[in-house]
Formats: sequence, C-alpha cells, structure tokens
Amino acid sequence: MPLALSHISRTRLAVTAAVAVVLAVAAPAAYASFDTDAREPGATTTSQVARGKAYTETRLFFGTERPDGGPDVTDKQFMRFIDVEVTPSFPDGLTVQDGRGQWRDSNGRVERERSYELILLYRTSQAHKLDDDIEDIREDYVKRYDQDSVARLDDRLRVDF
Repeated sequence: MPLALSHISRTRLAVTAAVAVVLAVAAPAAYASFDTDAREPGATTTSQVARGKAYTETRLFFGTERPDGGPDVTDKQFMRFIDVEVTPSFPDGLTVQDGRGQWRDSNGRVERERSYELILLYRTSQAHKLDDDIEDIREDYVKRYDQDSVARLDDRLRVDF
C-alpha cells in the first residue's frame, strides 16, 4: 500500500508540474497580447473603454546653443519665436517645457545644452494639412538661430478634453 500512495503522489506532482509549466508559458503571451492591443489607437480591452478622439501629438526639441559659438538663444527670443512662428498655426493651444538636452553635433562633439520641448496636439484628420506648418517651424528655427536641426517626434493618441 505505501508503494501505491507513493505512485499516486508522484502522479499528482507530475500533473501539478505540467499545469504550472503551461500556465507559466501561456500567461506572459496572454498579457503581451493585451498590452499590444491597448497601445493601438482606438483599441480596447475588457479593462478599458476608448475615450476621446483621434489626435496626433508632435514634440519638437529646440536647442539653444549655437554651433558657431554665438550667444545662446534666450527665453525672450524663444517665446517671441513661439508667438510669431508657432501660435498662428496652433491657436488652440500648445505646451512649452524647459529641458536639458544632450546630443552629438555635426562636428562629432557631445553637446549639452539648455533646450525647449514644444508639444502640439491636433486632430489626426488635420495632420496632413499641419505637416507643412510644422516643417516650416523647424526650418525657420534652424535658419534664424544657426542650429544643426530641430528634432521631431510624432505619436497617435486618443484625447478627451
């Protein structure tokens, strides 16, 4: 009889171990599929409800140091640039954040500088129309303040105000 209990115990242990392996392998895949779906604009899972409308967020990153060694772009100059070059195309609102940036310049040197991040939110249906305005903003800043570039990041979101 002790031999039979030992055989039953080993069988239960083997079944329990097999179930644990299946759960350990399957669970991350299930969570990954939920995470992937949740990141797609408009996609929902059972734990979330889609709210808002389709928007595009564009972030522009402006450096303030000049590669030629000229004076840094001041707060007053930058805000004047926003008033004249950006606000007319985005009168409904925008956000400017102060930052500290680091990047490799066209001469191969790592530069650290005070910077600005401009955040623009607009309906995705207007993205094609506003793309030229955003590119003009980038080009104007590069020319006006002798910059190598203005970085751009775009992302699609759902926004509710």
